[in-house]
Amino acid sequence: MRKYVSHGKGLPNWSSPISHAVVVDNICYLSGQLSISEEGNYIEGTIREEATRAFDNMLCALRAAEFALGDLAFVDIALCDIKDIGAINELYASIFEEGRRPARTIYQVDALPFGGKVKVMGVAVKERSVG
Repeated sequence: MRKYVSHGKGLPNWSSPISHAVVVDNICYLSGQLSISEEGNYIEGTIREEATRAFDNMLCALRAAEFALGDLAFVDIALCDIKDIGAINELYASIFEEGRRPARTIYQVDALPFGGKVKVMGVAVKERSVG
C-alpha cells in the first residue's frame, strides 16, 4: 500500500509536480524541502533561517504522512556553501536530541532551486508492533 502526500497543513503549495512524501508500508520517503512559504514563495534569509524553514517544511510533510520527528532515520542535507556546516550542526543539534539523532549526509552542491542556500530531505521509519 502506498500513500502520496501532496498537500497538508503548513506544506508549501507550489506548482511543482511532486509529492512531499510517499509512504510505503512503514517507511516514509520525504522529498527535498527548501525555504518555501505555505503559499509557495521562496523566503530568502540567513543559512539558519532558510534551514529552519526547510526543516519545518519537512516536519509538516512528516505530520501529513502521519509520522513524527522521532521516526526520522536518515536526513540528507545539500548546502550551496559547505562553510555553512557549523550553523547546520547547531540547528541539527537543537532539533534532534542527543542519542536519538538520525543518520545524516551533508554535502555541497553548485546550485539549488530559487537560489536557495539549503535543501533537506529524509527517510522515516515507524516501528512495527510486535505481536
